[in-house]
Amino acid sequence: MKKVSTLYCMTSPTNTLFETHNLDGSAPLLLICDHASNHVPTELDNLGLTPDQLNQHIGWDIGAAAITREMSKDIDAAAVLAGFSRLVIDPNRQPGDPSGIPSMSDEIPIPGNQNLSETEQVERTDNYFWPYHHAIADALAHLRRRKTVPQNIPAVFSLHTFTPSMSSGSSNSKADRPWHAGVLWNRDPRIAEPLIHLLRKHADKFVIGDNEPYSGKEVYYSVDFHAGAAGLPHCAIEVRQDLVATPEGVAYWAKVISEILSEILSATDLHQIKHY
Repeated sequence: MKKVSTLYCMTSPTNTLFETHNLDGSAPLLLICDHASNHVPTELDNLGLTPDQLNQHIGWDIGAAAITREMSKDIDAAAVLAGFSRLVIDPNRQPGDPSGIPSMSDEIPIPGNQNLSETEQVERTDNYFWPYHHAIADALAHLRRRKTVPQNIPAVFSLHTFTPSMSSGSSNSKADRPWHAGVLWNRDPRIAEPLIHLLRKHADKFVIGDNEPYSGKEVYYSVDFHAGAAGLPHCAIEVRQDLVATPEGVAYWAKVISEILSEILSATDLHQIKHY
């Protein structure tokens, strides 16, 4: 029987900084979800935003946490999910990146992020950003110490979602995004290339973006930091949000990605240290 549970969470008096699942799972894989939550710690007073605003894409990747949890069960893989909104501080941006604590997002001002001092920005990094990344590092180290992982070299796979359309230019018009999902990668093709190929040849005729709607060459901090620098196989995927707006949609996409990823992970030459 697969053991699926939240085994360890680091908490403060006001919020959960991250959640972990299935740390002793059998898959040679760590799932991470940077934008799993729209929670803002009580001490930050919702950053001056309404609950409706925080429920939008600016607050989190809608559906990403649900896919991650489902995949953790489907593949029997360890998972680490962030427990705070990306508007508090974006875990997928390097500390100090101006977009990491945005003063505006999707043309919505973020009152609680205006004119922060460097000290205040460092406090956000220390209080929220690093505990999440330390949890990823700890989970990855646990995987690498176990003899069940081939050559003690697990893969890292990041889950995100994107909006079906995006504002274009100053006309306030919306440009539709045709992709069902996009695969994001930078230098390491070991997971990305077969994942793109197998998704595109799927019987349901998916439209799959190669570094669309975002590019892994530009926005890829978490997997680069934890896997790329270490030479571990890694990749990220973005699924269109309207496709995972229901439990049925989440279950379907989790199963599709899990089955294909399991096939890729079974390749004998995947679990090697390689720097590109």
